[in-house]
Amino acid sequence: MILMTGATGALGRLVAARLTGRDDVVIGSRAPEAVPAGMPSRLIDFEDPASLEEGFAGVDTLLLISAGYGEDDVVIARHGAAIEAAEKAGVSHIVYTSLSAAGDHLAYALAHRWTERRLREGTANWTILRNGLYAELLATLAPVVDGRITAPLGSGRLAAVAREDLADVAALVATDASAHAARTYELVGEEAVGGAELAAALTEATGSTVSYEPSTLAEAREAFTALGLASFQVPMLVGTYSSIANGFMDGTDGDLRSLLGTAPRSALEIIAGKSSR
Repeated sequence: MILMTGATGALGRLVAARLTGRDDVVIGSRAPEAVPAGMPSRLIDFEDPASLEEGFAGVDTLLLISAGYGEDDVVIARHGAAIEAAEKAGVSHIVYTSLSAAGDHLAYALAHRWTERRLREGTANWTILRNGLYAELLATLAPVVDGRITAPLGSGRLAAVAREDLADVAALVATDASAHAARTYELVGEEAVGGAELAAALTEATGSTVSYEPSTLAEAREAFTALGLASFQVPMLVGTYSSIANGFMDGTDGDLRSLLGTAPRSALEIIAGKSSR
């Protein structure tokens, strides 16, 4: 039996759709009523030990989709509880959606690296899917306002990856986990995209001129602070801009194509709304 968590999140919904119809898949969620229709579910709450003990019973493979961003101690506690409970329940293999190696420069990397270490030191077999930043996230971080992209990306670029491709890989690995035991896969896009490329692609797609006029990190921090975000989110987002702008997120070498068996989706086409796959 395969149990996946996080099925109500942006990535998880896509993975769940790929697993629909299989009789060996169950969805673990603290909100079972939100699970995609037709898929069996179990209550899984990372902060409720009893739900983990019962929920992981009889599970062979756990697809552990990262439990969301928060302060490091919160995320680490959630992941640690899930892994410990899975081991006690006899889960033989844990597949974890982590963060790309380039993401070490990001504020939210530590919890991912802690989880990877915990898996390697544990008793279950493991596979780590190091996901790059989504093309869809880049579209959110670099919106067009009044014909301009002002995100502080500098001259940097991001090897953005389509969320759909990451979902394809997660479903593929989870359903054949033993073939991927003790493997860490780097899943980044094959094209590095910057503000100028975004502006050009959106100009072509919309027929209206879009310019790239990067602002500063200080201006971005002020804007995010004004939105009333949680205190940990502001440095997380500003740090993401900084890592891209300073050339730490543009590496395109990875395992995505070999796992997909085809060329990855184009990040620019995803952002411009032109993807045909």
